[in-house]
Formats: sequence, C-alpha cells, structure tokens
Amino acid sequence: MQITAHFNLAEFTRSESAKRHGVSNEPTPEHIKNIKILCERVLEPIRMKFGPIIISSGYRSKVLNHYIGGSLRSQHCEGKAADIDMDGMNDVLNIDIFNYIKNNLEFDQLIYEFGNPLNPDWVHVSYNEGKNRKQVLRAIKVNGKTAYSPYK
Repeated sequence: MQITAHFNLAEFTRSESAKRHGVSNEPTPEHIKNIKILCERVLEPIRMKFGPIIISSGYRSKVLNHYIGGSLRSQHCEGKAADIDMDGMNDVLNIDIFNYIKNNLEFDQLIYEFGNPLNPDWVHVSYNEGKNRKQVLRAIKVNGKTAYSPYK
C-alpha cells in the first residue's frame, strides 16, 4: 500500500523480530493515518533534500514492541515515529539528517540515538499532529539502561 509518493506501508511494518517471534505487525487504520502524516510532514521533506532514506524502525505493534524491549509509551506503536539510519548511503551521515530535521522541520521528538559526539547511530523522529513539543534529546547508556537528556 502506497502511503505517499515515496513511502509504502511495508517500509513501516517490515520487522525481522516480528517474523522471528511470529507476531503480527499490522497497523490499524488510525495508525496508518498517523504514518501518512509522519511521511507527509517529516519524511517526504527529508527525501526531497537527501534522496532515498532508510527507515530502520517504523510502526511497531504493542506485542512487537514488548519483544524488542521498546518503551511502553513508544510513539512507534501509534505510527507516529520512525528511526532513520542513513550512514553509508549517498554520502549522507545521520548527523546530516538530525540537523536538517532540527533546523527545518516541525516534529514532536528528535533523538540523537547513541553514537559518538560527531554522529548518532541512528535518528529517531516523531510527529504528533497539533501537539508537537519540538523536544530534542540525546540517548545514552547509563549502567546498561537507556537514558535521555536534552541535546546541546
């Protein structure tokens, strides 16, 4: 199912973990609506700027989210978030994507996920229609658990 000009539903529901655990990762019509808004407002502008992008994690059913150890409040479960990992594609780094979103787009959360001071391992972005907080965070590991702090 085509969601927007450059994104289809399979990109958001593809999951090796779901296959491995035999769980469904099918979004509801409401989730599909959220995915479409995320694509229109955030992912399509990134695509227009940088060319094809790789969504490493999109929609996650609650069951799938549990299996991978995701946050109980993950916006991935609502179809409102995507993780982008561009390293090595078209000479684009994840930091390029991160800075473009931060400086040019509306979003709810933007997270610099792990990595080093020069480049995150991946970029998490969410869009929450009418409720965007424009929150910019950095994820790090503290005693084996993920912690978030304001990005500086």
